[in-house]
Amino acid sequence: MDRRDFLKTATAALAITAAVPSAARAQAAFAPKPGIWREYGIVTRVKIANPRGKTQAWIPVPSVETDWFKSGDSTWTTNAQSATLKRDPKFGSRMVHAEWAEGDGAPTIDVISRISTQDRAIDISKPGTPVALSEEERRLYTAPTMLVPTGGVVREFSDRITAGAPTDVEKARRIYDWIVENTFRNPSTRGCGIGDVASMLENGDLNGKCADLNALYVGLARAAGLPARDIYGLRVAPSKFGYRSLGASSSNVTKAQHCRAEVYLGGFGWVPIDPADVRKVILEEPPGNLQIDDPKVIAIREALFGSWEGNWLAYNFGNDITLPGYQGPLNDFLMYPEAEAGGERLDCLDPDTFKYVIVAHELT
Repeated sequence: MDRRDFLKTATAALAITAAVPSAARAQAAFAPKPGIWREYGIVTRVKIANPRGKTQAWIPVPSVETDWFKSGDSTWTTNAQSATLKRDPKFGSRMVHAEWAEGDGAPTIDVISRISTQDRAIDISKPGTPVALSEEERRLYTAPTMLVPTGGVVREFSDRITAGAPTDVEKARRIYDWIVENTFRNPSTRGCGIGDVASMLENGDLNGKCADLNALYVGLARAAGLPARDIYGLRVAPSKFGYRSLGASSSNVTKAQHCRAEVYLGGFGWVPIDPADVRKVILEEPPGNLQIDDPKVIAIREALFGSWEGNWLAYNFGNDITLPGYQGPLNDFLMYPEAEAGGERLDCLDPDTFKYVIVAHELT
């Protein structure tokens, strides 16, 4: 699909935003394998429903460049007074910052991005010679954040979980297994959660969604001295392995945000993990409420320590994000469109009131 055809299709999808039924898919062994690149186009349309005073918006765009993901060009059309591509100075997280003057009646912006992605799979039994982390990167990805401290109760839990582990690989796996076995996905959590790790451990509330459970992994890993990071993104296609809970169900991906995690291990580099998706499969994969020893769960639990399916867009690695032009507190992370009208932040977890729609289509 070329750019012109994609824009026509995306415009229609934005107008209709109807679910596109996916073809019936037989359950296959969950075994991601790199090698086949897939290209997608994503359109994010933001339309401020009730503008008042000065209005501004921040729309995340892909900003990750690796051997498994390429962020293509992002362009936009808007009636804003100004719209520029900005970058968070600490993590390089990119966003389009649009500003409308007071009195602009219908603030609107369409952001169009292209990405290329492939599966990831790392054989933990075969160490190699990955690119080493710089000292600056190691400090960055072992440092605490506002919601992910590395001392206190987080360090206490981390020390108990990893006690006696002979290698960093064993530490990383113990933390992963502990989260799979001791947390649960809470369907009533708004959005993807907020990732308040210390509160989860102090209160024993070991539940939430991906931004909670994967942030818990990152905090426990960093407390154990392992560089780790969340990656904030969006599911853009169904799972080719037939797991309904691990893919987008239609081209309308407005509510398909998902964050993953990585841990850096000597001999392997950045290793993909996703304990939160194991808990999602347990809760949501038909017929639902699976046991931890169900074959589907066993397969996905083993796979998601070292591999990912490439049906997902990566926005950024950032935490404690500074939104340009905003005078309020830092953003915990940037995974949703954000906006402010008349000095009041709009609810990014309520797209129907905020008025934003995201659609995705495969281009190849």
